[in-house]
Amino acid sequence: MTALYDQSVPFLIRGLTATGKFLKKAEIQTEDKRLDKAVILGLRLFPDMFNLLKQVQLVSDFAKGPGARLASITPPSFADDEKTFDDLQARLHKTTDFLKTLQPADFNADRDITIKVGGHDTTFKAPVYFNGYALPNFFFHTTTAYNILRHNGFDLGKADFMGRG
Repeated sequence: MTALYDQSVPFLIRGLTATGKFLKKAEIQTEDKRLDKAVILGLRLFPDMFNLLKQVQLVSDFAKGPGARLASITPPSFADDEKTFDDLQARLHKTTDFLKTLQPADFNADRDITIKVGGHDTTFKAPVYFNGYALPNFFFHTTTAYNILRHNGFDLGKADFMGRG
């Protein structure tokens, strides 16, 4: 169904692109300030939260997984072995490239999608899954990655988060 595709895949691609842009801007600032890139990728907002590197991996996961499930295919598995800014950029590009292979005709708003939530199988209609579960998680991790950088003094603004910076 084209409408479900149009309401999901382009927004995920836009979010991945924006994340890549603000991550690149932070990397340049890291180099300019001669900061240790590994330290920056290990930053987190609070000790019990994931670090920047893991947040970006989860941005990718909450794009490729929902895209695949909405198209009724198995989500691709990525190894979570990224260690550098370049590795994260490659992962974001690989995720975007995957999403670009999805076909609007494979999206069906009447489809049930079952996933594990809190260790239990939970079934959603496709639009409810995307809008009520997948998209909030995607933006949670995108926002958290952005906020880790902002909280630590990186010169980023709303335009960067929106992909216009």
